[in-house]
Formats: sequence, C-alpha cells, structure tokens
Amino acid sequence: MTTPKIIHTVSELRAAIADWRGGGARIGLVPTMGALHDGHLSLIQAIGKYADRIVVSIFVNPAQFAPHEDFDSYPRNLDGDCAKLAGTDAGIVFAPTVREMYPDGFATRLLVGGPAEGLESDHRPHFFGGVATIVSKLLIAAMPDAAMFGEKDYQQLLVIRRMVTDLALPIAIPGGAIMREADGLAMSSRNAYLSQSERAIAGQLNVVLKTAIARLKAGDAIGAVEAQARDALLKAGFANVDYVAVRDAQTLAKIDDLSKPARILAAAKVGTTRLIDNMAV
Repeated sequence: MTTPKIIHTVSELRAAIADWRGGGARIGLVPTMGALHDGHLSLIQAIGKYADRIVVSIFVNPAQFAPHEDFDSYPRNLDGDCAKLAGTDAGIVFAPTVREMYPDGFATRLLVGGPAEGLESDHRPHFFGGVATIVSKLLIAAMPDAAMFGEKDYQQLLVIRRMVTDLALPIAIPGGAIMREADGLAMSSRNAYLSQSERAIAGQLNVVLKTAIARLKAGDAIGAVEAQARDALLKAGFANVDYVAVRDAQTLAKIDDLSKPARILAAAKVGTTRLIDNMAV
C-alpha cells in the first residue's frame, strides 16, 4: 500500500508515468469523478491484474452535465478521497482543474455512435460526447496499458470500449463488477442525495430487475417484461422511469429473444435523484 502523490497537470503526470515506465512498469488508470466509495476502491483493486502502477484520476467533468443537472452540487472532497486512497495501491492521484483539461479556446468534442445511441442518450443527449471527450483526454495524457471502468455505467463502458477500438488506442478496457449495498442498491456517489424514505424506495430498483430477469427466463415476452418492470418501479414509489430495456449485451441493440447474451438496464428517479442499474440476464 502507498500514499498516493497528488498531481494537477498533464505535464507532471506524463513525467511521473515516464519514470514508472523506465522501470518497466505496466500502467493502470482508474478514472473517477471523486466522492469515492467502495465501488471505486474495488476498481482500483481489480486493475491490479493488469498493472504494476496505478493512477486514479479525480475530475468532475463539466462537459457531461447539462445546464439543469447537478454539476455545481456534485459531491467534491479531494482530501477525503485521498485519505481513502491511502489504503490502496494507487500511486498517483491526478486531480486537474477544469482549465487544465479545457483551456481557453478549447473547441474539440468527440461524436460517438453505436452503443451510445438510445437509452441514456434519449434522456441526456449531451452525455456521451462529454464522457468520450474527457476519457480520451485522460487516456492520451496517461497512455496506460489498461483503464478500468465499472459495469454500473454499462452503456458508458461499451461506449468507451468502442471509442478505444475505433481510435486504435492500445489500451485494454476491462469492466469492474457492480458493488452493492446490503439491500442490493448499486453503489453510487449520488446515493448520498437520498433521504431516508427515498433510500428505502431506491433499494427496490435491483429487486425489480431481478424479478424481470426471472420472468424473462420463464419465457415471458421482452416487451411485456419491460412494461411490467416500469409499472413496478412506479408502484414502488419512483417519481418517474426513463427506461427499462433488455438489450444485446455486446452492442445494446434491441432484441426480440434471448438467443444471445442480454443485459437489462434501467434508469429512474427517486425524488430528484436519478439512479441507474443493470444486470446480466
């Protein structure tokens, strides 16, 4: 275990990584937006399979927030995050400023398709362009051998894999398993927004998805299961449901049956807090 060094600029990061590579180390990157929890820490542990030295980036990316979303209120606690990382194998915390990542005159944004189409993009059309732009910048800055992303953001994981393939970046993109609370709620920094009563409702999201999977495996039609799950979430107290969808696990294309590996994905609001989850079918 190490006490990570905090670095704020790309030039410093590249110099530090060059020193690591000079010693023959494989480099791993775990991009985060901070407000670290056990789910993030599990990604740091998991990337140890692919890397000898680990960088954790902490950056709340304005390009992936719409004006009405929670960029200003998104939890930020760099000191607290670094204290949690002191108990891990992270060697560097890369914590750039917005100006460092988006300097004056910045005018480039990635356009993504394929697995980025539909689902989240139907409700947050700005999101994946902002994610792809910042992730590409982080990957180019660090040029790791591997970068670890959590399966909780499953569509994001597939978008990043597609981007890395399309741009011919020699970087492995493994996925980290979803970490869950005792009642099955997927760990998320946004869970901190939930009141006690909202937290109880939120815990039903994974239950509804498990029930939907059981119905799918029993032979119920995909469309009927999706509709039943949406109704169940609303009855459980969710304010609204953006989607419950069963998709091809590799492409997120719509499917009519379970002849190929599938994934069920959902997004719904409890009060004003938007939660997402997904499970293999």
